[in-house]
Amino acid sequence: MTAVGESFEPITVVIPVYSGVAPSHLRSALVSMRDQTLRADEILIVEDGPLGAGLDAVVAELIASDSTVRRISLSQNRGVAYAMQAGIEAARNRWVARMDADDISLPNRLAAQAQAAAGGRYAAIGAAMLEFEGDEENIVGLRVMPLTEERIRRYVLTNSPINNPTLFLDRDAALAVGGVRHIPNMEDYDLFARLAAGGYPMLNLAEPLVLFRADPAMFKRRSAKGMFAAELQMQRNLRSYSLIGTPRMYVNLLVRSAFRALPQRALRISYALLFRVRPARGKGLGSKLNGKGTAKSDGL
Repeated sequence: MTAVGESFEPITVVIPVYSGVAPSHLRSALVSMRDQTLRADEILIVEDGPLGAGLDAVVAELIASDSTVRRISLSQNRGVAYAMQAGIEAARNRWVARMDADDISLPNRLAAQAQAAAGGRYAAIGAAMLEFEGDEENIVGLRVMPLTEERIRRYVLTNSPINNPTLFLDRDAALAVGGVRHIPNMEDYDLFARLAAGGYPMLNLAEPLVLFRADPAMFKRRSAKGMFAAELQMQRNLRSYSLIGTPRMYVNLLVRSAFRALPQRALRISYALLFRVRPARGKGLGSKLNGKGTAKSDGL
């Protein structure tokens, strides 16, 4: 189904989910995708291992009420990279929208990104997102990524250039560069780096299209055991893709690892200062974007 007066290529939504997701969060995510002004032609729920009774009930409820929904069941929990790759491979359509199982897509998300993709130029299209803590009305900040192709090409040398929960992806381009590969918490960055190295243009929209759940677990993931090894692998990958040289690889590794090594409280404060645009009192979040269209953004 399409918005009135407009026609776009069909869209597949891929939603990876695992047993640690709260059933109420998954239900909110699914409802937000069901209520889009431009409906997806296919919604794939990729179960990353057994889900448990609560999540199973939510999935079954949606399947019973929506014929566009399919479930892909993976026998064991292997991580989001494997779940996303399974979804991309199973997708029937060229355009794939990623949807995290605990976030909320705003009603115009698919319509806005489908319109940006209509010319077929971009391999990946992201958007700004509003971060919230607890209740979705409790907006704590805005993350906007670089908005032009040139800025994205520069930014990818240091950080992931697209807010992954907002990703709208050309399936053919993703598969051409090797798909989603497992690097803990950086599988998205690695994919975007390979797209950049392959000469595929990418775009970000300034409009917030996703409500992102910024709970304490987000910061724990950034400093979890094994992240240094993942970071080292990511930097080596950037070098192997001929995006950076050895000196830049070590500078990136030092800076990014030092950030992750901060105590949790200091990490939260630093994150807010570096990566969030906060609304001025009485003004909308949109007024806080800087004149160059490159508001502070996350990639660490």
